[in-house]
Amino acid sequence: MDEREKVLEIIGVLREKYPKTTTALGHHNPLELLIATILSAQCTDKRVNIVTKDLFRRYKTAEDYANSDLKELEQYIKSTGFYKNKAKNIRNCCKMLVDRFGSKVPNSMDKLITLPGVARKTANIVLSHGFGIAEGIAVDTHVSRVAPRLGLSDKKDPKKIEQDLMKVVPKENWIDFSSLLIMHGRETCKARKPDCGRCGLNRLCPSAGKFS
Repeated sequence: MDEREKVLEIIGVLREKYPKTTTALGHHNPLELLIATILSAQCTDKRVNIVTKDLFRRYKTAEDYANSDLKELEQYIKSTGFYKNKAKNIRNCCKMLVDRFGSKVPNSMDKLITLPGVARKTANIVLSHGFGIAEGIAVDTHVSRVAPRLGLSDKKDPKKIEQDLMKVVPKENWIDFSSLLIMHGRETCKARKPDCGRCGLNRLCPSAGKFS
């Protein structure tokens, strides 16, 4: 079995287990998704979703964030951690959206990564789940852990892991693949104690049984 065949089997197994895959970050539009993804750095999606319930009621447009009082914004997002830096990035990001992009979230990788607080992972999530565009594969902490365990990359750097995955995952599966690995990482292939005994990918995984 070559790597592409293996990847298709992995996708098949995980799609059967997780038939409805999408980002866990609650949002109604690309701007909300962008803000939520910036907040998700070093924070759980569950916590971000709690915070954004009030945040999205208070700030509805790029102008609202761009003109926000920094101290007030900090208080809304404080429980997500690193809140001072995140608040600055969010306000500066939205100032750039207003000044350069007509207050709209751009739908290209090149433009998104010019925004403060936005790197490839964030841009990939916004493109994938905000616009349905696959320009890459979002590599978060779960994907960074699960992909090497599955033998799909021997790298540690997220950018290099993404490049390895893009070579073996068919482009039409890029959006789903990231979401599937994230779900698998949360529920089964956990950081400290992966449940290899109950894992549907056991026979495909070179790391199976090594953590018991």
